[in-house]
Amino acid sequence: MSIITLLTDFGTQDYFVGAMKGVILSANPAARIVDLTHDIPPQNIHAGAFNLLAAHKNFPPGAIHVAVVDPGVGSKRRPILIECAAQFFVGPDNGIFSWICEREGNWRAHHLTNDKFFRHPTSKTFHGRDVFAPVAAAISIGAKPEEVGTPVDSIVELESLHPVTTKDGQIEGRIIHIDRFGNCVTNLTASHVCEDGRGSRLRVNDIDISSFREFFSADSGTENELFIIPGSAGFIEIAARNSSAANILNAHCGQPVVLVIDSANQQNTRR
Repeated sequence: MSIITLLTDFGTQDYFVGAMKGVILSANPAARIVDLTHDIPPQNIHAGAFNLLAAHKNFPPGAIHVAVVDPGVGSKRRPILIECAAQFFVGPDNGIFSWICEREGNWRAHHLTNDKFFRHPTSKTFHGRDVFAPVAAAISIGAKPEEVGTPVDSIVELESLHPVTTKDGQIEGRIIHIDRFGNCVTNLTASHVCEDGRGSRLRVNDIDISSFREFFSADSGTENELFIIPGSAGFIEIAARNSSAANILNAHCGQPVVLVIDSANQQNTRR
């Protein structure tokens, strides 16, 4: 029984998600379809890439992930199938899978060229239903990647997840995601900070954040205090108790963050 997940920016008001599920179930009535989310902000490829990166490892080997955040639908952007982390990823070649491929480091990609596996007629505005859903269903019932397309050596890549270490020991990263609670997810990980967080501080918009917490409800007695917390997706986050850190900081995705480590503590960092 194959697992097929769906991640889109379609929302649930219209027929789009239901149509994709119908195509999958028509080809494979035994498929187990899991909705990762359909609330990705419209055309926000970075948000799609982050949510897929954070979620895919919760699924078993062989899971098929269909991700459709596709502002280039109908254009020259390629539809692709990627094998990575013992799973399959189907969607547009616009960077949405690049963070997974970068983190895992071992992947194969196929440009979906065999329209035998597409739904016909094939709309130029709804590849989620007519290309990606039927290809995912075909893979779920035994089609091989080499049957659905031709191998490609490269894919479109978003900005790297890796922060940069400067000559003076500072680490330059950025905010890669802001969740619905206003927590700011950075591309820094626990390996970039001291064991207990002491001697480290994050600088965002000329504001230094040096408080570390292990859970969100920790109360320091200071209203709207910003703190650093290890997030569940494996990245360092900036948060505020019962408040939006993004609003307090006036922060946005892509915004630079600088991790400053006091010289006395640099030798204790784990990189």
